[in-house]
Amino acid sequence: MQLPSPLLHGKLIQRYKRFLADIELDTGETVTAHCANPGAMTGLKDAGISVWLSTSDNPKRKLKYSWELCQVGDAIVGINTAHPNAIVEEAILTGKIPELAGYETLKREVKYGQNSRIDILLSDPQKGLCYVEIKNVHLKRDNAIPGLAEFPDTVTKRGAKHLDEMADMVAQGHRAVMFYLIQRTDCAAFTLATDIDPHYAARFKAATAHGVEAIAYDCAIDPSAVTVRNKLPVLPTS
Repeated sequence: MQLPSPLLHGKLIQRYKRFLADIELDTGETVTAHCANPGAMTGLKDAGISVWLSTSDNPKRKLKYSWELCQVGDAIVGINTAHPNAIVEEAILTGKIPELAGYETLKREVKYGQNSRIDILLSDPQKGLCYVEIKNVHLKRDNAIPGLAEFPDTVTKRGAKHLDEMADMVAQGHRAVMFYLIQRTDCAAFTLATDIDPHYAARFKAATAHGVEAIAYDCAIDPSAVTVRNKLPVLPTS
């Protein structure tokens, strides 16, 4: 997925009120940007890290700038959680995800379950329906295994609800896939952060036991684009 061009580079001053961030641009100007990320952003909000912003000329927007990327060590991380659905859709349509290939149609934001919307619904006369729920991943703590991406980075009741609804789709005879999109360039495997949200981990275990599939892919990221790159192993949790 192409990012708005050109992105503006700067240094993070602070992220606050979850959705706001103050950034000093390379020009010396200080601006406030929208941070489209409700998570904890552990390790990604330290003052002084390099960040990239997009700009918008939409007069209806309260903030002109949006925080898109940051750099942690040698890694580039995509922090905008509004992008993963489009990134995965593009990857499916261009054949980069073999597990989700061969479906005739793709629809976004289709109602299902209990007042929910599935991120992507694939359908095919032969294959039937495939429900794809996409989760953005950017947490990496290197606690025990270097290069281990984890989800979630904060408690997510909504995420646990989605797991139960996906299991319901399998019970109805459909296919259901949890797609964990790792928006960073320095990971080699994926697992659940059971210490952060044990309830989500429990619902994940129950959902996969009932046939919900889980796959994880990382991304190639630079200031021009974020694209799906490699499939990563999903490590079991205790």
